Amino acid sequence: MDGVQKDHDKVWAGARKSKNRDQAQDVIDALQKARDAIAEDPSAAAVALAKLQNPVKMSFDGMLAGLKDVHSSHTKYGRALDKVFKDKPLPSSEIDALSTHPTLVNRAIYLHLLREGLFDVASEFHDEASARQKIQQDAAAALGMDVPMEHPLGLDKSISENMQEQFTNMYHILSELKDNHNLQPAIDWARSNCSALEARGSNLEFELCRLKYITLFLGSSQMEALLYAQTDFQHFRGRYLSEIQQLIAAMAFASNLEESPYATRFYNTASWDEVASSFVREFCSLLELSADSPLYIAATAGAIALPILLKLQAIQKQKHTEWTSQDELPAETPLPASYQFHSIFVCPVSKEQTTDANPPMMLPCCHVLAQESLQKLSKGAKFKCPYCPVESHPRDAKRVFL
Repeated sequence: MDGVQKDHDKVWAGARKSKNRDQAQDVIDALQKARDAIAEDPSAAAVALAKLQNPVKMSFDGMLAGLKDVHSSHTKYGRALDKVFKDKPLPSSEIDALSTHPTLVNRAIYLHLLREGLFDVASEFHDEASARQKIQQDAAAALGMDVPMEHPLGLDKSISENMQEQFTNMYHILSELKDNHNLQPAIDWARSNCSALEARGSNLEFELCRLKYITLFLGSSQMEALLYAQTDFQHFRGRYLSEIQQLIAAMAFASNLEESPYATRFYNTASWDEVASSFVREFCSLLELSADSPLYIAATAGAIALPILLKLQAIQKQKHTEWTSQDELPAETPLPASYQFHSIFVCPVSKEQTTDANPPMMLPCCHVLAQESLQKLSKGAKFKCPYCPVESHPRDAKRVFL
């Protein structure tokens, strides 16, 4: 990667130092000057064109030499990229798990467009999905087949409209936060949903009010900030008394705040981005949605898993073997903690992930096995734990809820 970075830097430096634009402008200026001279005195056309020939030729020669250097650097950069990022075929599968669930795919795309604020594109996608479904319905009817009509996104129209309205409101508030540094719409939303936010243990409302206090303190006057704290910090005293005391105590260092013990609380350059991210996360949580788009999560998880799948495909091709399990892979994909949305337990005996039909069971010795493994080992009678000398009966095992 160091070699790629060096070639990238060379291309970038060459683009910044390139004089092609200035040389092209010189040619344009010379042509315009000659045109104006000929317009004033047509008889001097031959002389004007003769004077123009050498400067234009020199400019074109300079641009050609510059383009050769640019082409050479781009070629080297492309070769460096090809060397590091070798073209590999994508893993193929005879079974496409999503081919039979077009509604889920359409819904994921539609929700992603809504979450990105692309409401016009989302509406157009919805209409095209509906039209495509209508064509399929008519084709099936022409063949005498009765296909039940369902919403192309698996969403009722009222739910779809409500979600678009919600995300429109979210982007309006987010725009006020980021573009105008206007906290009031976000504060109003947090207060109208304070019960739900408190149930989640969220501190969004206080973070917004604290940032407004800091904005007033640094921008308007300390007295206005103090009046705001006296009115708006009252119901935060239970959970955030210590924080409020420090914010008020900073008044004593107003003339030298940057060197005070409270400087980090007032001079945080990332505070607006942090509170905006917190707002989006809490807004989506109240809609029972993850902070990131499901489509983005699926694409990112797929990109993380792709090298493992390519290696697995190569091994299977080399050893002429196939993986017969339909719902799981023979290799674990190391996804980040933020992409793990539920607890996972893999049976240490069968090496299979437990499910509702095959739940984890804890033995009296506190070792945990999958229920199917427990049944195979015990065969309904007393048996010895595979990981310690303790013997027990399968009826003594208890189901574990993760």
